[in-house]
Amino acid sequence: MSKKARVFSREMKLSAVRRMIAGENVSALARELKVLRKDLYKWRAGFRAGGPAALRQRGRPRKVVPVEPPGAGPVAADDLAKSQQRIAELERKIGQQQVELDFFRQALRQVRGKRQPSDGRGAAQLRREGWAVNRKRVLRLMRVDNLLCLRARPFVPVTTDSQHGWRVVPNLARGIQLSGLDQLWVADITYVRMREEFAYLAIVLDAFSRRVVGWALETHLQASLATAALTMALTARRPALGSLIHHSDRGVQYACGDYTAVLNAHGIRASMSRVGNPYDNARAESFMKTLKMEEVDGRDYRDADQARRAIGAFIEQVYNRQRLHSALDHRPPAEYEANFPPHGAAAQQPRAAIGATCP
Repeated sequence: MSKKARVFSREMKLSAVRRMIAGENVSALARELKVLRKDLYKWRAGFRAGGPAALRQRGRPRKVVPVEPPGAGPVAADDLAKSQQRIAELERKIGQQQVELDFFRQALRQVRGKRQPSDGRGAAQLRREGWAVNRKRVLRLMRVDNLLCLRARPFVPVTTDSQHGWRVVPNLARGIQLSGLDQLWVADITYVRMREEFAYLAIVLDAFSRRVVGWALETHLQASLATAALTMALTARRPALGSLIHHSDRGVQYACGDYTAVLNAHGIRASMSRVGNPYDNARAESFMKTLKMEEVDGRDYRDADQARRAIGAFIEQVYNRQRLHSALDHRPPAEYEANFPPHGAAAQQPRAAIGATCP
């Protein structure tokens, strides 16, 4: 008795064809589906020639013989043949568009895996990878696939204490026109929610390239937190004496003697925001918002060590080297800095710091 031939559904063939077009190994796919490789190639060729309609359940494609209704002549038969041809062409285009949409959504998920936050930056990243995309379509698909960022939590611990007796300096950064690296650094402090307590992150950011050049995370708000971030920035960049302005809010960590002594020792001019005006430090505030949306919100840090590792990886690997910035013509800070000369590699030795006591 002859062996009964297997019957493959159109849905199974279409799924196999899509997986082949997506780049899966044909031999592995044939073993998984228990079919011959030549059958897979035949299905793919039929799909490319006639779309999903060409993938019949079994056997060769049925030959369509137009049946003339009573009283119909050659003109009616020609119209029927054209209509059927048009239907087959539309089915083929719909099948190809579905395959392209599947590819596009997979690419969008990979972009979101790189933590590109919004529909605008996601569309820009996809365009860099060769996709012709529209921002509204990206937004719609991100919403359907649940790829949009989480909203920030409403509670914000107080990180700025401006009621102190230290000297407050005027705003030197307002209206400044930047032309290169290490001309203006901005600094700020924010909180990080953990399971049982809060940690605090201090950052120093180059205002020209938007690159984070120094950061530190601890479970306290003492001046040593801000000083550690500044020390990291100075070690990495070594700006020339007298070439740099450091801008911050009026918090005690930036006004106290320990911090200002480090600035003076390296010939850095201090600048502070006006009272109650967060726009004076907008670049630093913008980074903090990005950090919360793309890394901190939705995470459950066990302790400060885990938070330090995760946030450090985000700053060094994602924000500085991968994340696109609209102000930098949709380029990452590290790539943008490559177009400018090195930053003060032959900086002078700092003067001795003046001893002081900070909270």
